Amino acid sequence: MRPILDAGATSESFAKFETRLGPCALAWNERGISAVFLPDKSPAALVRRVRERREGVVEREPDARARAAIDAMRALVDDGSADLSAIALDLRGIPPFHQRVYEAARKIAPGETRTYGALAESLSSPGASRAVGQAMQKNRFPIVVPCHRVLASDMKLGGFSAEGGVETKLRMLSRERDAMLSKKSPGTFAFDPTAAVEHLKSSDKKLRALIERVGPFAMRLDPTPSVFFAVARAIAFQQLTGSAAETIWTRVCALFPFDVAGPSPALVARASDEKLRGAGLSTAKTAAIKDLAKKCADGSVPSLAALSKLSDEEVIERLTNVRGVGRWTVEMMLMFRLGRGDVWPVDDYGVKKGFARTFGGELPSKAEMTERAAKWAPYRSVASWYLWRANDLDA
Repeated sequence: MRPILDAGATSESFAKFETRLGPCALAWNERGISAVFLPDKSPAALVRRVRERREGVVEREPDARARAAIDAMRALVDDGSADLSAIALDLRGIPPFHQRVYEAARKIAPGETRTYGALAESLSSPGASRAVGQAMQKNRFPIVVPCHRVLASDMKLGGFSAEGGVETKLRMLSRERDAMLSKKSPGTFAFDPTAAVEHLKSSDKKLRALIERVGPFAMRLDPTPSVFFAVARAIAFQQLTGSAAETIWTRVCALFPFDVAGPSPALVARASDEKLRGAGLSTAKTAAIKDLAKKCADGSVPSLAALSKLSDEEVIERLTNVRGVGRWTVEMMLMFRLGRGDVWPVDDYGVKKGFARTFGGELPSKAEMTERAAKWAPYRSVASWYLWRANDLDA
């Protein structure tokens, strides 16, 4: 257990820093980090809260230790993966049992969760789950002491002190889970990106000019724990803006908080329609995800291992048998989840628009796109990525 430093008069400073959650703040003294403040309704409200809770605190540029702590916390919040174990905390005034709880909570890795009861048992204090919950409620070091990873045994998530409450907690858990999955099974392309770019440049002068304007091929794959997870997420995201869809999908995952790899077909199949709609899914999307769960369970939808042995068209044929799943949805999964190299999404508006910007004229027909792209095979996924980027360049 980290030692409690000797008491004594200490000058205290604080600094604000930006994260994907919003502006946060950190207070510190020569003994270590004394408090962490998650986002408030506004930067001004955040500063007021800091001054109310830390009397006499002065806003300053962070010193080396505070800067290192800020960088680590920002990396965890923004990217879902960082080691915060080296951050020293000023634990003066905190009851000894709470200190033990915080020490145990800091051992929970990103992407994992524990219940209050499990944390109590790890402290050889079975039956103290309520006391653990009280310690979490009084945690003045959120993120560093990851109270967002501690859940109730009845699968309720509890509150959270950041602006946005439980939804903020869910976003952090979701980001950490995705980062954990990425480490365990990093996405790899089913082709050589360097060879693909060289082939495209040599086969089409205008496409070569676009590639040289955009620069290196930088498409990133999103690893997935299962076909069910990838397709269910795609269904949830249909016809919604990214932020709205992310909020709904995070709520769906929160219905199954102890399934670290995301909701499984069996759990979703047993969940009521009302429960899924309560997370924000429409009636149609609920029916589609339920149908997907059923088809995954009976083998109609193959596993990732089986999917890897099928051609692109065979994958599209199998997955478009699922209610609410169209060709475009499967094409995006083939490209961004499975790393297939020769997917050509002729129905994608962004690809069409990039095609028109690169080769001139109005939005092209499918026949025109198919004819021109024939010479790009077997790397039309890479060409699609560059055509998407053409729209960014003009913007």
